Amino acid sequence: MRFGVFVPQGWKMDLVGIEPARQWQVMNDLAQRFDADERWESIWVFDHFHTTPVPTEQATHEAWSLMAAFAASTSRIRLGQMCTCMAYRNPGYLAKVAATIDIISGGRVEMGIGAGWYEHEWRAYGYGFPRAGVRLEMLREGVDVFRQMWTTGSATLDGKHYQLDGAICQPQPLQTTSPENRIPMWVAGGGEKKTLRIAAEYADYTNFDGSPEGFVAKSAILEQHCKDVGRDFGSIVRSANYNVFIGENAQEVQDRLDWLEEHYREAGLTAEKAAEQRANFSRGPLVGTPEQIVETLRGLEASGMTYAITNFAEAAYDTSGIELFESQVLPELG
Repeated sequence: MRFGVFVPQGWKMDLVGIEPARQWQVMNDLAQRFDADERWESIWVFDHFHTTPVPTEQATHEAWSLMAAFAASTSRIRLGQMCTCMAYRNPGYLAKVAATIDIISGGRVEMGIGAGWYEHEWRAYGYGFPRAGVRLEMLREGVDVFRQMWTTGSATLDGKHYQLDGAICQPQPLQTTSPENRIPMWVAGGGEKKTLRIAAEYADYTNFDGSPEGFVAKSAILEQHCKDVGRDFGSIVRSANYNVFIGENAQEVQDRLDWLEEHYREAGLTAEKAAEQRANFSRGPLVGTPEQIVETLRGLEASGMTYAITNFAEAAYDTSGIELFESQVLPELG
């Protein structure tokens, strides 16, 4: 199994209490830590502008700015966003940005892309909030532009939402040496009729529901879409995201969840909302001892989940959970 890890950037209120002037150092130190350990294949950030579970004035650093910075400050690890909202940037422009960062990084970019969902954020930045069908139309047109830009060096599209007329993408991404060798495209989301259909047509990787039952169900739908479009289902790597709360024993796991609840209260959430978040996180698949987490991941791997993208809520403040995962989980599965 392959493993990636999120670097805290503020979106999940995971930099609260750290002075803004120090936040980049915290993020970069973690990025370099993961870069130095070859068991971690990739680092990830979220493409969001406002915090979750509620918008606040706490810091949320912009994803593609961080991608460029990590490209220069790391040397080995691959760089992704989970996932870029297509409508936040013109796809021709975004393809050019990704190509430039691929060059800076020496060919390490992973393109995560999706239709977007955070309504407050959309409206706050003036994007409106079109219905889901329109957002998915924009996603389909955008990934078409990416594929053109990265395989031919230019893109032309007279679409419903995007119009390009010979947009040039030079220099090409370092990863683009042929139509089969390009920046990997991750189509994220589990929409059964449209998102997974787009994934069947365009994705190198998918990222959807990581629960054992949900993963199997979404995989079956993706497989049918692949049959419908004539795509080899096995050629798509299926991944999922996981919030990890790990402890040597049950009490240590509960202590981490207790810390999360208190952290959310300190960040400004009501006691009720903080407790709700704790309850939500406590039901995740990777909450438990190392042995329990290994067992869960082995079951998921048997179902075809071969790339786990992990998130440690406390990473900016305490790396002991990461260290336990590295010492007792990665050797069993990596």
